[in-house]
Amino acid sequence: MVPRYARPEMTAIWDAENRYRIWFEIEAHATDALAELGVVPASAAKALWDWWATNPKIDVAAIDAIEAVTKHDVIAFLTWVAENVGDEARFMHQGMTSSDVLDTCLAVQMTQAADLLIADLDKLLDAIKRRAFEHKMTPTIGRSHGIHAEPVTFGLKLAEAYAEFSRNKARLIAAREDIATCAISGAVGTFANIDPKVEAHVAAKLGLAVEPVSTQVIPRDRHAMFFATLGVIASSIERLAVEVRHLQRTEVLEAEEYFSPGQKGSSAMPHKRNPVLTENLTGLARMVRAAAIPAMENVALWHERDISHSSVERFIGPDATITLDFALGRLTGVIDKLLIYPDRMMKNLDKMGGLVHSQRVLLALTQAGVSREDSYRMVQRNAMKVWESDGQLSLKELLKADPDVAAALSAQEIEDKFNLDYHYKNVDTIFARVFGE
Repeated sequence: MVPRYARPEMTAIWDAENRYRIWFEIEAHATDALAELGVVPASAAKALWDWWATNPKIDVAAIDAIEAVTKHDVIAFLTWVAENVGDEARFMHQGMTSSDVLDTCLAVQMTQAADLLIADLDKLLDAIKRRAFEHKMTPTIGRSHGIHAEPVTFGLKLAEAYAEFSRNKARLIAAREDIATCAISGAVGTFANIDPKVEAHVAAKLGLAVEPVSTQVIPRDRHAMFFATLGVIASSIERLAVEVRHLQRTEVLEAEEYFSPGQKGSSAMPHKRNPVLTENLTGLARMVRAAAIPAMENVALWHERDISHSSVERFIGPDATITLDFALGRLTGVIDKLLIYPDRMMKNLDKMGGLVHSQRVLLALTQAGVSREDSYRMVQRNAMKVWESDGQLSLKELLKADPDVAAALSAQEIEDKFNLDYHYKNVDTIFARVFGE
């Protein structure tokens, strides 16, 4: 985790203190259930909760010091609790194994992180929707292969992003549900030394589902899907960021990141206004996606369990969620304050002498009885003259002057094919599909 790209609420989820608090709740709830089953005395569970009710400060340094000797994090934690609770603490962890605590805790942390990320997505969706409706009918040029294609609206560009991030929200909700499982099944997952009712009790208290079969660990396909989902969200962030970066290029300049008072773009060139936020988002997206492959590699553990996944998850759990949280917040700010230039959009749209209307003329010629091959050839030979003139010539006027075209279409019919509004007749339909009626 790099502090520069971290926000406190998400970072707190992965702090040692939060982790140890979750560990305690797992152990205490399990002891409650064991007491109800008559396996341990009720006084043991009461002693744990009475101590906890005093809101003890988690002494991370003390636990670390014990671990330096035991070389085992869960044992170090249990030892520290026992030193504070006293003799009744010996009934903690009855029939449990370390993975019961570690994996269930990780499930809690990942659901906490997912909840924050879902809230982040809601804020981003709100910003995109607001700007989409603001520019619902703002004309701009659509590009394929980076080349002018046909007219769209800037609102449609944002509606597309809204639909994509709506899908991402649905994916994350599903991934959250998939990862939110509890395993309190003991060594190799057979419940030999602990009743399955304990697992059900702990799961209910923590808001988790029971893992149907957990070997000694929760199956890592769940984690792989979670991190893969984060990677997809990161890719969507990059896609929108790259669009902003291209639109901010000097030759285009249809939109740009907000440039705050006092901000500097370059140490050498005072005129620079660079898309630094969206360039940063491209880099952050790469880091989030980088977690997906090791998460998938963690699926193949030896037999009922090994710990090859453990060190990996200590990296990717905090790093991927903290970075994605920061990136979603940054993208929301970019969209919220994005500077949009409709006049420049129209200037660019008109730049190439009407070439963007070529398909309408092509279709009109075919409907007038000209073969598609001849229609294409007639339009293209005039379009290439406009292209080579860098838009100084007018496609409409060249077509009117072309005897083959004029034989099939009247001057008025050609004129009608250069109506910009024609391209926007279904914008309302698309918006209704994306945002609802």
